[in-house]
Amino acid sequence: MPPVADFQVGIVLIIVVLVALPVGAIVFARGAGKSLDQIGKGQFAMEQDFPQSSQGSIQAVSAEVREEEIRQMIQARSDRGVDKGRKPLDVDAEVEKLLASESGGPSLAGDKALREEVRQLVVARNERRQRQGKKPLDVEKEIARQLSELENLGQ
Repeated sequence: MPPVADFQVGIVLIIVVLVALPVGAIVFARGAGKSLDQIGKGQFAMEQDFPQSSQGSIQAVSAEVREEEIRQMIQARSDRGVDKGRKPLDVDAEVEKLLASESGGPSLAGDKALREEVRQLVVARNERRQRQGKKPLDVEKEIARQLSELENLGQ
């Protein structure tokens, strides 16, 4: 009788599995190539720097357009309140109040906690840029740029 016939089915199954698993793993790893290195990377990864705007500052919206958009927002808020059984808002008074409070309000640059948080983000971005071989950004200029973008957000 041949020596293979002496093996039981369970032992043959174990040997096949023990041989097939490493061979399958090696074939998978070689076939995947650089795909395994790309896991966790892509356009939504946090390691990427955000593209710097070359357009300069954000285009300012005219005062009339801004006031009309604020008026529409207040009117919609008033309509939702009326639907819920509240008194309607005086839209003109609310618009004037909002426009008056914006003109003399404090800037974000005066908020020390926010400035420190932006500084930490800029320093972290500089460290990433240096690891990637890029030149670091000027920290103070980048902080001022980001704070001005935050102030102009939505305009």
